[in-house]
Amino acid sequence: MNASMNANRIAALGANAAANVDVEVVAHTGSTNADLLARATDLARPTLLVAEHQSAGRGRAGRSWLSAAGASLTFSLAWKFSGAPQRLLGLPLATGVALAEAVAAQGVPVQLKWPNDVLKDGAKLAGILIETRGAVDGGTWAVIGVGMNLLMPDDMEQRIGRTVAAAPWLARMDRDVLMAALLSALVRAMQQFEAAGFAAFRARWDGLHAWRAQMVAITDASVVLQQGMAVGVDDSGRLLLDTVDGRVAVLAGDVSLRRAGHWANNCASTGADR
Repeated sequence: MNASMNANRIAALGANAAANVDVEVVAHTGSTNADLLARATDLARPTLLVAEHQSAGRGRAGRSWLSAAGASLTFSLAWKFSGAPQRLLGLPLATGVALAEAVAAQGVPVQLKWPNDVLKDGAKLAGILIETRGAVDGGTWAVIGVGMNLLMPDDMEQRIGRTVAAAPWLARMDRDVLMAALLSALVRAMQQFEAAGFAAFRARWDGLHAWRAQMVAITDASVVLQQGMAVGVDDSGRLLLDTVDGRVAVLAGDVSLRRAGHWANNCASTGADR
């Protein structure tokens, strides 16, 4: 593992698909997503920003993403899409597919939790946060933020307050090589999403779905909104549930996915999503 990551080396190690991406590495920042979002309208090309340590990382719905220096991989990719932000509904799921396949190619099998988590052995290994900003020419800049746990120090797990996953095998890799592999996979996914939308990823996402055919509950602030059997996702990236009232499609947003302990009795588990 490199003590310090190198932007030029990451770019050189990336596949041809990543040749048009500007790569930047900083030792420390508050949030790579916030940094790129602030610069989005001034960017000339897709840009990858990697932080060796991030002190103010954010997860979905404004939650904090805690990380320790050297124990995780934190980065954001700014990518410009044609059209309005509404067409990017399934982008977090497509990003999850790209990350899961890239990690599996390194010998670490993972699964996906709707809408934006990568799981290893049932615990969270990585999270995805996507924020958008309108481009001057009418397109949309998407800033795709990723936080991936490589090691999990005991004190960090205590601060997080729940069991989380780590990937020591990935932690032993050359960090530049790992980042280049993830970047290459993400670039291919962004190009495919631009061309065909989430429909091109649907079957792959369903194949990685951690809770398929299990009873789950959709909650918001511990209030159960929907519960039923998780079937998969549709071509837009909405979660499909078979409920007592029939099949429903749930939009991504501020809702959280929970296992339902006793679905038939209208009970659901509670707790923190992150």
